[in-house]
Amino acid sequence: MKYTMNIAGVEHDLPLCKVNDDLYIGAFVIFGRVELTEACACELLKKAPEYDYILTAEAKGIPLAYEMAKQHGDDFYFIARKKPKLYMERVFEVNVKSITTEGEQKLYLDGVDADKMKGKRVLLVDDVISTGESLAAIEQLAVEAGGVVCGKMAVLAEGDAQNREDIIYLEKLPLFNSDGTVKK
Repeated sequence: MKYTMNIAGVEHDLPLCKVNDDLYIGAFVIFGRVELTEACACELLKKAPEYDYILTAEAKGIPLAYEMAKQHGDDFYFIARKKPKLYMERVFEVNVKSITTEGEQKLYLDGVDADKMKGKRVLLVDDVISTGESLAAIEQLAVEAGGVVCGKMAVLAEGDAQNREDIIYLEKLPLFNSDGTVKK
């Protein structure tokens, strides 16, 4: 089963994935879709507040954050990593539970990146906001780094996230029944 959407002027098929017997979600995978990534970045930037840096969570937010930074003329953007890397210094972490990943995860921020972020306007970017857990985790990292969160953006808002006033997004992503119909 799939659900077809027009996102930022680009038609895209989302496979429907089972969360439980009564709930399926449309899997928005931006990886490998250059035209879609460029179009989404362009449309999000039109709605973005003034910012100094972009912060996203590994992994699906990376191509979007890169393209937004590129189109905006930024020299740098930040990634909250799923695992600390050997080159990272003074790493700090936060717990996160995502609807699309089984079990609890952690996200890590490099202390060197945190130093750059201190006192700067940080724009949080993700591909899809559903429960808001991933977004809350990167917000916590930004705040712990001393950054000032100036906005929260995503390509798609799913479920209750569609009603949040603190999120800027391009399109609503419905939830689905087991037969592929949109939940009312």
